[in-house]
Amino acid sequence: MAVARCACGALTLTISAPAQLVVACHCLDCQRRTGAPFGVGAFFPRDAVVIAGPSKQYTRDAASGGKVHSHFCPDCGSTVHWQAERLPSLIAVAVGALADPDLPAPARSIFERSKHAWVEIGGMVERFPHGSAPRNAG
Repeated sequence: MAVARCACGALTLTISAPAQLVVACHCLDCQRRTGAPFGVGAFFPRDAVVIAGPSKQYTRDAASGGKVHSHFCPDCGSTVHWQAERLPSLIAVAVGALADPDLPAPARSIFERSKHAWVEIGGMVERFPHGSAPRNAG
């Protein structure tokens, strides 16, 4: 079982299944959301995630289509999880909120067209200049 949480601990997710996919996203929205050159999300089955504590939601148009609903702690501001309308059966959890050094490395690197030139994601990674929905997302 994994636990993800915000910086202050008010918003937590208890996860009872392994991640189906880990994705590094270099889109400009993820860069702005994280304040970093890319975001990394672990995708879990929606029914395996229990959410506790308050959150605020920010909805934006996704570069890959549809809407993305990001949930963040109203106290400390940490983005903990998000849901893409195009992937209703999955919840993406910020890898940093999991704070688990044993979590698998990203299997996909998406929106590489806006990747910072000095960023390198090594290993056996599928690379996409634009977005790519996780397999078996339905």
